[in-house]
Amino acid sequence: MTERRAHLMIVIHSLGGGGAERVAVDLATVWLEHGCRVSLVTQTSAAQDAYALPEGLQRHALDLAADSGGGLRALWANGRRLWALRRLMRRERPTVVLGMMTKASILAVLAARGLPCRVIAAEHTHPPAQRLPAAWVRLRRWAYPRAQGVVALTKGTADWLDRHIPGVQTWVIPNAVRWPLPQNEPVVMPPARAGRLRLLAVGRLHPIKGFDVLLQAFAAIAALFPEWDLVILGEGEQRATLEAQIQTSGLCDRVSLPGRVGNIGQWYEQSDLYVLSSRVEGLSNTLLEAMASGLPCVAFDCETGPREIIREGIDGVLVRPAEDPEALAAWLSNLMAHPIERARYARRATDVRDRFSVTRVMSLWEQVFLDARSRSR
Repeated sequence: MTERRAHLMIVIHSLGGGGAERVAVDLATVWLEHGCRVSLVTQTSAAQDAYALPEGLQRHALDLAADSGGGLRALWANGRRLWALRRLMRRERPTVVLGMMTKASILAVLAARGLPCRVIAAEHTHPPAQRLPAAWVRLRRWAYPRAQGVVALTKGTADWLDRHIPGVQTWVIPNAVRWPLPQNEPVVMPPARAGRLRLLAVGRLHPIKGFDVLLQAFAAIAALFPEWDLVILGEGEQRATLEAQIQTSGLCDRVSLPGRVGNIGQWYEQSDLYVLSSRVEGLSNTLLEAMASGLPCVAFDCETGPREIIREGIDGVLVRPAEDPEALAAWLSNLMAHPIERARYARRATDVRDRFSVTRVMSLWEQVFLDARSRSR
């Protein structure tokens, strides 16, 4: 991808808020700075974009993302998406196509069949945690060996792909941490601290993020730490359920759900401890951001993700077993009660700015693109 007019096409379902979506925009920005032509394709309309796009990016919104249900309707809808993507590839003639996440990657491989471009797939979720229809599982087994390779966020995901999809080529590339953190809309200012301490969590309000477990853990220790409040930033389908759980626990004055914020850096700076309660993770952008901001962190040691970021005993805590509210409560209590320990972890947490720097991560992507160009289809 070093020649000036090489063309990278990134294919993703949408640019709504999310880690993979953010990475897609970051990659586009970097390759534009490299002097490449970059286009970004979504199935959704551009009206749903949650990220500011870099100048010079060619944006293609197919607007074919409406729920297609199942059966013949789904087959027809995905056929339309596939045909629209292939027609776009034939017209734009990309050098390399990068599929972001499973379905977009599969569609990219199918659409590029017989065309003079190379396809790289990218998995941003650990496959065992995905709820894919059987047809998509079969298509993944067929498609991934026909791509130039698959980028996984973690070694655990790469190992799973190697075991379950014969013939696949894998690379491990973590997400880069953005530093300093950009500010976007909506800007929601953190409330005044007034001498109180803040436990922060960030993510989609979805069962996979384990916020129900976090609320159980916090409820168990809230009376012991009356000066601490819990804030969960994010939006999603589980809002009503979590609000009901907060109400039932009697924590309405101690727990808040402000929604999605674009000035996340200010919330990290005005918090005292970060918690990642996910049942499953790829590689957590929010954990990287919190550590880069100098926050001590506590995270469940789920199957992949946190253990590849946190250096246990050096810059954070890994809680075992995952999904155990009592274990989480115990570790939160330990750090909430010991400010010196929090400060010790915080000092080393900022090492992620170098360990996961844009320069280091982009050098890995550079090698992947070079490998893709040198390998025959």
